Amino acid sequence: MGRLDGAVAVVTGAASGIGAACAERLSADGAQVVTVDITEGVDYALDVRDEGAVEEAFASVMSHFGRLDAVVHAAGVIGGGPVHLLDSDEWDRVLDVNLKGTFLVDKYSAIHMLAQGRGSIVNIASIEGLEGTEGGSAYNASKGGVVMLTKCMAIDYGRRGLRVNCICPGGIDTPMLHSIADADGMGFYREKLREEHLLGRFGRPSEIAAAAAFLASDDASFITGHALVVDGGFTAGLRVGLLEQLGM
Repeated sequence: MGRLDGAVAVVTGAASGIGAACAERLSADGAQVVTVDITEGVDYALDVRDEGAVEEAFASVMSHFGRLDAVVHAAGVIGGGPVHLLDSDEWDRVLDVNLKGTFLVDKYSAIHMLAQGRGSIVNIASIEGLEGTEGGSAYNASKGGVVMLTKCMAIDYGRRGLRVNCICPGGIDTPMLHSIADADGMGFYREKLREEHLLGRFGRPSEIAAAAAFLASDDASFITGHALVVDGGFTAGLRVGLLEQLGM
């Protein structure tokens, strides 16, 4: 018996990476999963910036299933750079997909969940929404916005039966990570980033999916407004190699 048996769940960004892993995990846990992405090969191909398309997709899910128990919103893009070098169109692209897209998916999730009096929303944010990084600018700002939006929604809707949480992954072995880390000249920085994770490796999409399945389920029934860090120890503190001198 799965922890999500009988649940209807929507997963965005479901064509690859964290989103695909979340769709697979929620399905394995017994949910009927509806997949959403900007590419073909999913149940609903749409741009999360398109309010009409998002509204229509959620209305269609409700029409077909009659309920909406969980949403895992994983759709997002990477981008940024030092502010003085950042084109305003790039800023708009990143903020529109990552933050406005979250707003729209959460809005139409909440509308239907409020009508039924229960539901769980899980947004995929980032540790870069909790602390700054070199050249982060647009991406960090967008993910910081996702964290704050999550908390505000938890405050607004907790008494109405909705739980809203987010996950803040560290470096996860996904196509998005490789699009940056595998670029020419990035080998040294990729390894340095990997070493900053105290477990000595990048995370797996399935590890984020496990956290998402937990937060989506009734096992997390007393958790809302939380930004769950799943980062292999990246944000735990500074590791300088002192213990290596002690043979550890």
